[in-house]
Formats: sequence, structure tokens, C-alpha cells
Amino acid sequence: MNNQDLLKISAEFGSPIYVYDAEKIIAQYNRLTTAFSKIENLRVHYAVKALSNISILGLFKQLGAGLDTVSIQEVKLGLEAGLEPSKIIYTPNGVSLEEIEEVAAMGVQINIDNLSILEQFGTRHPSVPVCIRINPHVMAGGNTNISVGHIDSKFGISIHQIPHLMRIVENTGMHINGIHMHTGSDILDIEVFLYASEILFDTARNFKDLEFLDFGSGFKVPYKAGDIETNIEELGEKLTAKFKAFCKEYGRDLTLAFEPGKFLVSEAGKFLVKVNVIKQTTSTVFAQVDSGFNHLIRPMLYGSRHEIHNISNPGGKERFYSIVGYICETDTFASNRRISEIKEGDILAFDNAGAYCYSMASNFNSRYRPPEVMWYNGAAHLIRERETFEDLTRGQILLGFEKEFAEDK
Repeated sequence: MNNQDLLKISAEFGSPIYVYDAEKIIAQYNRLTTAFSKIENLRVHYAVKALSNISILGLFKQLGAGLDTVSIQEVKLGLEAGLEPSKIIYTPNGVSLEEIEEVAAMGVQINIDNLSILEQFGTRHPSVPVCIRINPHVMAGGNTNISVGHIDSKFGISIHQIPHLMRIVENTGMHINGIHMHTGSDILDIEVFLYASEILFDTARNFKDLEFLDFGSGFKVPYKAGDIETNIEELGEKLTAKFKAFCKEYGRDLTLAFEPGKFLVSEAGKFLVKVNVIKQTTSTVFAQVDSGFNHLIRPMLYGSRHEIHNISNPGGKERFYSIVGYICETDTFASNRRISEIKEGDILAFDNAGAYCYSMASNFNSRYRPPEVMWYNGAAHLIRERETFEDLTRGQILLGFEKEFAEDK
């Protein structure tokens, strides 16, 4: 998928628009499974929250992956995409017992990260297999917004609460079939991840009937040329050795599970926008585009960097631009960024637009959410239509005030 392909997609389907390269997704999946090819029982659950379009889920089904879900709606999307319930793990946080019970009735693997819910669920459904999510108290990535395994995180059951956890399991007689952890996103140091894995192994030693260990994910992807990324190959070699040694000690082979999201889809995504206006102030040249943080909130929410290219003029002389949107709020995508000369009407492409981009989009300012296209087998396939005014008003109810106001008069 090159610039000309992207320009044709923009011309055919309009802008703004999200485009996903299926070949890149497949390559990332194969890279991960190859790195852990010496593991006999490997399970990859794609994290649906990263990008939840059912065509994306269908692609992972064809690759043999399962799904990691965090809501009953994501579970239903996975089932709609054709996945078997047994291929889906449900790892919610802060949801009601009723939702967990409803998902369990579907035959999906339940993963619980709360002692209170664990005790309630185990008391009512002791025969239903349950995975336990622990909090290893390990900081990954250095950012508390995306690191979820640190001591102040709301996620997981603290490793310091293992005695309490064991009492619940013994008192309810419930069946624990898996142990799970997720340290967070943008793992830079493999040794930190391996350290956390030892904590997972230590926890697993308390349970005699486990079927799998889930190591989460959080693998870092590059956001610019020369950027640091998780060395999946090195991690595969080192974690495989540790996992095999643990299984030998445990007395049988377990399944090793991961739940990558960003690693699989981030680099596959492009976000295309059109330049509405070039506005020059006393100190800044703004390129104002037909989008805003209603479509791509990560730069404003996390300070995330997305490389931006003028694919209408890729060889032009570079100038400094601040790329901003059309939302009636500060919605800066990039400040004083060197980009090939931009003119009104040019199409700009944002890199790394596959993960946590469309899935976090909104209708702020009553703007429509954009369409999505998958580039597959050398052709563009529309996988989500652009919203319309009817989509915007669907579900809203206009009250009739005329009678009451007339009586007031």
C-alpha cells in the first residue's frame, strides 16, 4: 500500500478516513508466533479494544488467533465475527457481577481481577473455570496512563493479597484454570517483563490444576524512524526458556498466552485527512484539517506522536507546520513539525493509526465518525461506512414542548 493507493482511497471514499493494511497485520502476527515457535501450546488473543471492527476480528479468526475482550459488547462483536466462545477471554475491570455471569453463560473464559467479585462468582458458580488477574506491582513503559501493573493501579489483584485470594478459592471450591498479568503498554526493557514473569510463575505455584498462563502484552512499536521497540525475538528466546523450565517443574505443559493489540495493528493503520485552510500567524503556520480529536484523540490525551506525511506533495520542500483540527477546542495533532510544503486541498497521512484511534473516536461537536477501509489482496475494501445525520440522531427523542409553552401563555 503506497501513497498513490492512499490517494485513490481518499478520492473514492472521501476524508477523513482510516485505512488498514491487512498484510502488515498478518506480518506482525507471524512475527510474534515465530518468536515463540518453540512453545508447543501458544495462544494469541488479539486485544479487541485496540481496533474493534468486525472485519479486523474476522481476519484474526482466519489467522487462528483468539480475542481478549473487556466488555460484553466486545464479546458479542467477537461472536458476530464468527469466533468460537472458547477462543475468547473476557478480562473486565469494575463491571457488575451480572455482566460477568452473562458472559460466562456464553461459554467464554472468565478472567477476574477483584477479590470481592471473585468470592461472589466462586460462591455462585464454583464449577465455572476462572482465570485470575494479578497485579505484579511492576512499572512498564514509565507512564502511569498506560502502565497498569504498578502498585497504584486499579487493575488486578495485588500479589500481597495472595493469602486472601487462596482463602476465597478454598472456601468456594472454585476452579482456577489460568493466571494472568498485564504490566502495561510500551515495554522498553525486556528484563523488566521477564522479572514480572517470575512473579507470575510464583503465583502459579499456588494452583495445581492450571491450564494456561497469560502474560498480557504491551509490546512497544516504533512511532518514528529509529524509534525504540520491544525486541520480540529476544523476548521469545528468553521467555520460552523460562516458561519451559517452569512447565517442567510444574509437572506438565501449560499453554502460554498473550493478548497483543497495539503490536498487531498500530503500524498497519493510516489516517487520511484533507487540509482545509493554511493559516499563518505572527509565529506559526497552521495547517487546519477536516478532523480533530473527535477522530484521533491520542496526541491530546497521551501526548502521543504520530508521524505525518503530505502524500500529495511527498517530495516538496520541507517547512514547519502545526497540524490542527476543526474542533471548537484545542485539538493539536503536531506542533512545529517539518513536513513537505502543504497547500489547501492536500491529503495528509498519519502513521500508527491502527490502535486506539478509531476505537476512541467520538461525535464531539456533532461531527460524524469517519469510514474505515481495509487494504487486502491489493484492493481497498470498505469495512465501515461514513456516518450520516441519521446515525447522529438515532436513539435521540425530541420532546414536544409546544403544548406546555402554549398553556404558559
